[in-house]
Amino acid sequence: MLKDIDITVYAFSDGSAIGNPGPGGYGVVLRYGENVKEFSQGFVRTTNNRMELLGAITALDALKSRQQVVLTTDSQYVINGIEKGWAARWQANGWMRNRKERALNPDLWERLLKACNRHDVRFEWIRGHTGHPENERCDELANNAARGGDQILDEGYIETGV
Repeated sequence: MLKDIDITVYAFSDGSAIGNPGPGGYGVVLRYGENVKEFSQGFVRTTNNRMELLGAITALDALKSRQQVVLTTDSQYVINGIEKGWAARWQANGWMRNRKERALNPDLWERLLKACNRHDVRFEWIRGHTGHPENERCDELANNAARGGDQILDEGYIETGV
């Protein structure tokens, strides 16, 4: 966990799944002042979108107290879910996208919504694989975690056939 700080935290996150679904991982880089902290974790079987969500959640959960956070990701799924209000709407509708379709990944969306409420978060989208140093590092961390031997079970992952 990071110590209490009074400056903007710059968080970068990325997720990866090999096969989608398949082995996956996330990578996170936090910059706060002169300090940098990195996080990653691999999972036995998961999806890219779950790893994108877990990356963002991990970045925000690492902060002990309320902070101003700029969270940069290449995941439009994460950005749109929060910025366009999709996740809040799904939650209000009992995790239904519409009358017939359940929202995917409600366990992680719920965690991300709670994490966003604990901080003052601004999301920024960046195109992936364009040489941005922190995004490239997150991609490296996520891919290494997806291929690593330290993988854990993604207990919320449900095979949907989608």
